[in-house]
Amino acid sequence: MAALILPTLTAAFSFLLLFTPHTQAQTAPAPGPTGPLNFTGILDKNGQYTTFIRLLIQTQVASQITNQLNSSTEGLTVFAPTDNAFTSLKAGTLNNLRTQQQVAVVLYHVLPKYYTLTSLLTVSNPVRTQATGQDGGAYGLNFTGSGNQVNVSSGVVETQINNALRQQFPLAVYQVDKVLLPNDLFGAKAPASAPPPAKTHSSSGSSNETATKAASSPDNSDAGSIKSNAGFMGLVFGMMGLLFIGIFS
Repeated sequence: MAALILPTLTAAFSFLLLFTPHTQAQTAPAPGPTGPLNFTGILDKNGQYTTFIRLLIQTQVASQITNQLNSSTEGLTVFAPTDNAFTSLKAGTLNNLRTQQQVAVVLYHVLPKYYTLTSLLTVSNPVRTQATGQDGGAYGLNFTGSGNQVNVSSGVVETQINNALRQQFPLAVYQVDKVLLPNDLFGAKAPASAPPPAKTHSSSGSSNETATKAASSPDNSDAGSIKSNAGFMGLVFGMMGLLFIGIFS
């Protein structure tokens, strides 16, 4: 009898072990929803974007990006210059800008739509940025390239997009090795128009000359009149002399 009970208990125990993991897997809680994207955290994690992070925070563009990521259905694309890119700028390039212009430079690195590297090759140039419309400027970017190589140009600088820090909707973050300086702020200015030629004083000189002649003309007329009268009197006296000579001869 004992020999029959032992195999039965063993089979029952094995049956329970077979179905226990399946039951636990079915009752495991589902993972909770993911929190909002930490945009600056993505940059900070890579360790070479401290200057860009500082500018994002100072200009409050970081908060703007976070708000848009939580509300936009189009997503965003950000081009993040490295610390070396900022170091390569001429001294005073950004510090000499007004506050609003600095904001425009940071917004110029953000596209109001999510783009993969492949889709950037098929866009219609120029592509509007978050800075478009600032101070009435166009603030567009141009993209060229082929295959896996994509170049971005501002009209002032051109650089290759080297690394995708994140490429998942709704946010794409790409590394660039140059600061994208907008043509609207850093492009060649139109040459200033030449000053109008100085006015000549010929009319005044002519007027003065005319006035001088006019002033001197009365004297000349009087002199002429005196000479005419003297000649006339000489003629009269000459005729009278001839007359007297004829009478007394």
